This record gives sequence, C-alpha cells and structure tokens, in this order.
Amino acid sequence: MDAAFSELADGELRLVFLSRRSGDEALERAPSYFFNMQNRFTDEIMGEIELRGGNYRGILLYSGHIGYEVYPAFRGKHYAERASRLLFPVARRLGLNPLWITCNPDNPASRRTCERLGGVLVEIVDVPRNTALYARGDHQKCRYRVDL
Repeated sequence: MDAAFSELADGELRLVFLSRRSGDEALERAPSYFFNMQNRFTDEIMGEIELRGGNYRGILLYSGHIGYEVYPAFRGKHYAERASRLLFPVARRLGLNPLWITCNPDNPASRRTCERLGGVLVEIVDVPRNTALYARGDHQKCRYRVDL
C-alpha cells in the first residue's frame, strides 16, 4: 500500500507519507496512515492528515475515517479539502465506502470542508464521556457521509 502514497499531489500541495500504525481488532483500532501536507515547491509543512482504514463503531460515529489539521498560517486555502480528495482513491482501495468524516459542530470551516467534499450531514452525536475525544473537549460530532 505504501507505493500508493508516492504520487499524492495537487498543484503545490503534496501529501508526504510519514507512517502507518497497525490496527488492533481487540481494541477496535484501525490501521492508520499519517501524512504531512507539504508545499511541493518550498517543502514547508502546512498541516497533517490521517486516514483510518477500518469501520469500527468509534470511527463511524465519532472520529471518522479522515482527520486533518491545517496549521493557522495556511488556513483558508482549502488544503484540508484538497488533501482529503487526494486520499479518496486510497480509501476506495481500502474498501471504505461510504467514507465518514466528522467535525465539531462549532467549527464552521470544517463543516464547509465536509460539505465541499460532497458530505451529507447525517446527524450530530454526543461523544461518550469515557473516550479520549471527550477528554480533549470534543463533546459532540457532526457526522458527514461521503459516498465514493
């Protein structure tokens, strides 16, 4: 699968594969692939993105298949959307269809990103109190379904 990561680029944006975390079925932890969002011309790192390759309950309801962070200096340029689109073919190869992307209800930029990706808001769910997401302050998630 790592060879599939060699040409993930869109204009000046490229995804640089960093690592793969193995899954653990007993813990409902999916294999995950981590990338930097990097400027192809300056090598400046603009953010990061993760693809989670499984369909466990926590992924489907709370964390989603794709998680991203665009660093403050680079926001407003649609890098999260573009990086997510670059991962769509990889997600298809992993059998992830539909793709679920979540975000906090009070994050209008991420909500717009999900909508630009073709995501349909299915619901807003409460995050269980006994999760790491809740501990870091994420008490609700918008669940967007993206049909690949």
